[in-house]
Amino acid sequence: MGKIFTSRSVLFGFLLVAFIIVFEIILARLHLPAWPAFMVMIFFFVVHEDLRQTPHILIGGLTGIVCVVLIEDFMHLLGPSVGMEAAKLAFIGLFVYAIVLLKDALPYVFNSYAFMFFLVSALAARQPDPAPYVWMGVELVVGAIFIAGIEGINRIVTAVLGGQGAALSTCHRR
Repeated sequence: MGKIFTSRSVLFGFLLVAFIIVFEIILARLHLPAWPAFMVMIFFFVVHEDLRQTPHILIGGLTGIVCVVLIEDFMHLLGPSVGMEAAKLAFIGLFVYAIVLLKDALPYVFNSYAFMFFLVSALAARQPDPAPYVWMGVELVVGAIFIAGIEGINRIVTAVLGGQGAALSTCHRR
């Protein structure tokens, strides 16, 4: 069993927490929701900071939020003839089926990130004054900044520590 705390994890963690606090303050001052960007951050860590997954996360996330807007139109269109609940379930079914069928053809758009962002956005849409277009902007812009920030933190840690803690933890690098 290796060391619990490495110099790399201590420094990375400190810088990451500082980064998160700064962006929490900035987003709060701008009256912007932080959750879309933090979902991007979480998913980026889930894929072990694999930059090749960035478009899957950002575009898939955007797709999920867009679907929260589309489901309303779909329900208003189909709801009068089949009922609102049936229209909602039909949209969800079509969306999930599209993910299954198109995940290999359009992996940036139809993926698990799209479904998770759809789910969380649908829950957020139940709150007073939902703002899905704002969520889209935060997800894309601040989410991309978060990914770049994590990469920057990794570079800073590597520059500061050099060879120390050279065995990069899988939760920080792939």
